[in-house]
Amino acid sequence: MIHLALAILSLTRPSHAAPAQDPIVAEILKDREETRDWLKSKPTSYLAAIRRKDFGSKTALTVGSAEDDDVRLDGLSAHHLRVEVKGDKFHVAAVDAAADFRLKNGTATAREAELEPSAIGVGRFTLRFSHQGYPAIIVFDPKSPRLKEYHGIEYFPVDLKYRYVLAFKPDAKPERVAIESTHSANRAATRLGWFEFAVGTTTCRLAAYRLEEPGSGPDDMSVFFRDATTGKQSYKVGRYVEPKKEADGRYVLDFNMAYNPACAFSKHYNCPVPPKENRLSVPILAGERDSHYH
Repeated sequence: MIHLALAILSLTRPSHAAPAQDPIVAEILKDREETRDWLKSKPTSYLAAIRRKDFGSKTALTVGSAEDDDVRLDGLSAHHLRVEVKGDKFHVAAVDAAADFRLKNGTATAREAELEPSAIGVGRFTLRFSHQGYPAIIVFDPKSPRLKEYHGIEYFPVDLKYRYVLAFKPDAKPERVAIESTHSANRAATRLGWFEFAVGTTTCRLAAYRLEEPGSGPDDMSVFFRDATTGKQSYKVGRYVEPKKEADGRYVLDFNMAYNPACAFSKHYNCPVPPKENRLSVPILAGERDSHYH
């Protein structure tokens, strides 16, 4: 989620483990506690997702309590909403006279709106409009029975030797590529360039990508990777880490912040699969482990 900056690639050795009172460690631990709290009880927790409805060949889906609705939800009016895909956006319109929906701030109501990929509230439910080139509606329910399955999130201990400050080598001509995904056909992406770093005595190289689909910004950047822990200590699909740009133009690539994709928790998500060029032979003993929610 970053501007591309340096043309020279430098190999930067990591710092070493730091005590818990270190401000960097404290921030990582704070993020972990907030993530656990969110997963446990928040209305948009992965565990609150109860349904996914892909548009497929349709351009519009209906939401309501009637048997003929595409997305049937109790407690709504018979034909509550009609959601139409219009290019990169979603046109949402109330159908029944008494129907409406809540916009992003959760308080303002509307009967019609054209929205970027985002979420609305309707009754007790949250509807997320996911595009990704394969539009879908994901339904979240604060009464989801899966919230009772919460048993925390497992992490490797914080170890700052897996925190790198690196130069970034952008591709001279960023290449359009196809990224495999867990729920759909391949997704369009641009390979922006590379990070190089050392794990022990092994030099490693990872590509950074921007997904080219509605909802992605021009400065977005993500690293999707697998390592020697994948399918053992960490999630079988792989993990993600997001580089953070420093004021001097370098990037922090902190694997203590590596996280599992949403599909590690719920079948209702469509997640990028790390490409072959981002499969490391060494273990990255940092970040999120596999908490086995499937």
